[in-house]
Amino acid sequence: MAAIDLIVLGMIKAQPQSAYELQKNVEYRNISKWVKVSTPSIYKKVVQLEEKGDIAGNIVKEGKMPEKTVYRITEAGEKHFLKLMEETASQSVRLFLDFNAVIMSLDFVPEESRGELTGRIQDEIQIMKDTVEEKMSERSHAPLTGMAILEQQYMLFDVLGKWMESFRKDYLK
Repeated sequence: MAAIDLIVLGMIKAQPQSAYELQKNVEYRNISKWVKVSTPSIYKKVVQLEEKGDIAGNIVKEGKMPEKTVYRITEAGEKHFLKLMEETASQSVRLFLDFNAVIMSLDFVPEESRGELTGRIQDEIQIMKDTVEEKMSERSHAPLTGMAILEQQYMLFDVLGKWMESFRKDYLK
């Protein structure tokens, strides 16, 4: 699970924060849409990284708010982070598109269902493209790296939409 380790370590490296703040940042950035990471797994990962010594928590109390643990990256965590960055950047790029399971099995559903199923996929691709476009305009102040990921996602959904349109046309003849 190098991706979630990188996300948590990177976010804590950027700014010490609580597990709750990490979760909110993952949600705000829609990270689970482009990286296989669930929001609940953030808490579990924080515990694992603390046990491993990659992050350390300090209990803080602000005003009348309840106590919370704010995590910071340790020297060991810095080394682990850099190692993960190098390893992950060197891996072959894989794209897993769950809808390919539907495409692969289209021949095994009634012919009248094929158009509806492929239409749903096409609609969902368009919804995601529109969502990313909206996020790009909402977050125009985001760091270059964040905007680059949004642009990447927009381009991927654009190409997938064109591909799906072409596939449907050929397949549904």
